[in-house]
Amino acid sequence: MNQWGKPASAWVESPLQMLCAVEAHHAGLLGQETRVVPRAGLRPLKVTRRELAKLALPKGLELAEPLERMPRKVQAVGDAFSGRVQVRWLLSGPGPIVIVDDGLATLRLLELLAAGPYQPLLRARAQPGRLRKLLGLAAAIRLHASRVSVFTALPVPAELAQGVAAAGVNLVKHDFGWLRAQPQSTPTPPERTVVLGTSLVRNGLVHRDSYLRWLAELADSEPLAYFPHRREDPGDVAIIRDRPGITVHEAGAPAELTLRGLEAGQRVVSLPSTAITSLRVLLGPRGVAVEPVDVPDEWWTSRAAPALRSHLTGVPR
Repeated sequence: MNQWGKPASAWVESPLQMLCAVEAHHAGLLGQETRVVPRAGLRPLKVTRRELAKLALPKGLELAEPLERMPRKVQAVGDAFSGRVQVRWLLSGPGPIVIVDDGLATLRLLELLAAGPYQPLLRARAQPGRLRKLLGLAAAIRLHASRVSVFTALPVPAELAQGVAAAGVNLVKHDFGWLRAQPQSTPTPPERTVVLGTSLVRNGLVHRDSYLRWLAELADSEPLAYFPHRREDPGDVAIIRDRPGITVHEAGAPAELTLRGLEAGQRVVSLPSTAITSLRVLLGPRGVAVEPVDVPDEWWTSRAAPALRSHLTGVPR
């Protein structure tokens, strides 16, 4: 129960946010009862909810039916940069706020929070107008006036962690304790090498031909299991599916959920992604190598500004 005597509500908009909300409840960060409410209309969330329901969910946790609109009172959210989330914060009464996400945006959020209350909460690649900047600024001030916690498995540099603490933000680290205790419920790929898909191509940051050529070269050496990114272009996935030597698996549930049963001797490779860190937490003790792949300079497009490249290549290795 929360301070209003009701179950806490966690609003999630991505598969990893849903998994992190479960972990936050397991860690006791949201109280004794939590309703995890997924945003409606997103197939990856539907897949993730289905896979999580097969497991022994923590006591007091409910995976609610998807909703089009966010609940009026939310104690936990996954995306602090969402406009609808920020509006909800401004319309809600006082109370604790928990951010549940292990994506790259979490690191940017921590940097902005550490910089003080007058840094608008805006995405790294955003080109906002005046009203959007004002909303981001109001949301930042609202967070700094609240009891805010950021729940993450990402390694946070000591200097940044100190800055976050000085700003009054409670940084709570986790290691997927609930998920590590769950039995594997889906078959694991037999291939030695598993490749995680990327959104960098669809976002126009990496040249498509360079990425597809790299995959083809990998497949020439050995069979690959390919797990598309949830935002990957379906046309690109179709091309990859037709390439001999590559088995494409269903996109949707986070890699942390689907790949936790990999065995010693197998490996996961990926372009810059925070999944590298979380999969190392889950798979390292099992003897599974999780290997980041640097993006060659010639792969980047003109849309990938130097600051953004530095931010992406700074993903924990």
